[in-house]
Amino acid sequence: MTEKTLQKTNKLIAVYGRVSTSNQESEGTIETQLSAVNEYANKHGYKIVQQYIDNGWSGDSIVRPALDQLRVDAKKKIWEAVLIYDPDRLARRYSYQELVMDELKEASVEIMFVTVSAPKNSEDKILYGVRGLFAEYERAKIAERFRLGKVRKAKEGHIIATEAPYGYDFIKKTSEEQGSYKVNKREVSIVKNIFSWVADEGMTLRKIVKRLQELNIQPRKSKRGVWSTSTLSTLLRNKTYIGEGHYGASYAVIPENPRKKDVYKKIKKTSRRSKPENEWIIIPTPKIIEEDLFKRAQERLSSNSQMSVRNTKNEYLLSHKIWCVCGCRRAGEGPQNGKYLYYRCTDRVKSFPLKSNCSAKGLNARIVDDVIWKKIVTLLSSPELLYKQAERWIDKASSNKATSTVDTTETHLEINNLKEQEARYNKAYGAGVIELDQLKESLFPIKNRIILLKKQIDTAKIEVQSAVGGKLPRKDEVKDFVDNTVSLLKDLNFKSKQEIVRRLVEKVAGNHEKLTITGYIPISNINVFTNNRHCWFAQCRQINTF
Repeated sequence: MTEKTLQKTNKLIAVYGRVSTSNQESEGTIETQLSAVNEYANKHGYKIVQQYIDNGWSGDSIVRPALDQLRVDAKKKIWEAVLIYDPDRLARRYSYQELVMDELKEASVEIMFVTVSAPKNSEDKILYGVRGLFAEYERAKIAERFRLGKVRKAKEGHIIATEAPYGYDFIKKTSEEQGSYKVNKREVSIVKNIFSWVADEGMTLRKIVKRLQELNIQPRKSKRGVWSTSTLSTLLRNKTYIGEGHYGASYAVIPENPRKKDVYKKIKKTSRRSKPENEWIIIPTPKIIEEDLFKRAQERLSSNSQMSVRNTKNEYLLSHKIWCVCGCRRAGEGPQNGKYLYYRCTDRVKSFPLKSNCSAKGLNARIVDDVIWKKIVTLLSSPELLYKQAERWIDKASSNKATSTVDTTETHLEINNLKEQEARYNKAYGAGVIELDQLKESLFPIKNRIILLKKQIDTAKIEVQSAVGGKLPRKDEVKDFVDNTVSLLKDLNFKSKQEIVRRLVEKVAGNHEKLTITGYIPISNINVFTNNRHCWFAQCRQINTF
């Protein structure tokens, strides 16, 4: 065996695979990809040392857990090359393919495909780019044809859906007839009762949930077997029940303030935005509710919303910061128009209409707020307490032998690469190559990744500082800090107090017997009040139980 053949046989490679949907997963598409990849590797004498698989991830997004891990490992020189079945498994968009491939090449990692040869020179790269652009254009054209086809069918009066609203059955399309809705004889009476309960009896959504539970009437889909207020709200506002089905009433958008701040999202456009009603395509459907009953129900829903006790704003100092001993949050509640304010466990809301699993009683909000605020003022007004906490933290840091789990050098390099990618996209937008929407969609995952990496670097710094110990501030520095702080704490309004609490307090948990406060003073540099000496006591966490 020659030296060249031996080198070829011993080549270490990684494998990347991706499927977009659960259907592809169940049909064994990943197994098909891996089978072809393994056959290619065996044929060329490559040794597969790592597999990176993204199951159920769209190629339109570049933020995928396995792909991100591959990009990180590429810089660690664990393997020499990456083998992928086809370029569209790497990404659907040509610009994303180029971005990842350039990054791997900069890390001296070779990219190989089973179906096509990877570009080796400028001419190959141009041909590869043309192929990728045509493929992207073809996919966009197919998607547009599919959309126009659905619009045409909707305008012809055909139902564009795979599932019918509650009260109807969906009759699937046949060779002779299009899909349609048929009134469900069992559910239709329930729908009529729900509208009547709102319009005629003035019931709130929560009361309807409770009545449906008492009658043992369950929705079609529910893990708990109970109705939710959001499901009922959607049902009561659906004009399908008065014979006016619709298509194109809303469109998908990326949420501006998502509830979940996950870095990895299989679907980015998880929110929907309503279109003006004059843009809806009306589709005739079997009528269940008379228009007069529907109109009266809408008026009652509007009236209930305006008169809801939840719309009465009360002042809660620990809003979003206080928890119950059961692990659920506590939320503010003001009975008798805010005469009494309480922090009550939200388990009863989550469990409704079923019985709550938590038996903890509500906490008087005014008493708890006053106690917590006095505790904060006492801590910030006492040089002795602050210095004691600083000493405690320094002692703990000195005995902590942990080292950083993050390679900050590699992380900084990745941030620089991401910023270069960001600059390339901005240049492409400036040159008119991509539209503004494409720019925003492309920059969104890059900016999120940069934020995540910066947080990792900050965490690493704290770990290193904890391992080597910090510098204890002088007592006169602490005293100067306290003197200035005390003057700032006088005669504060509620909003100012709440802002301080939100910055200092991480969590308050407990019941009538005991409350535990966890928090820290988020000031990394005390030079505002001292002589520009870096002080680490500001990062100390303080836990108080009373």
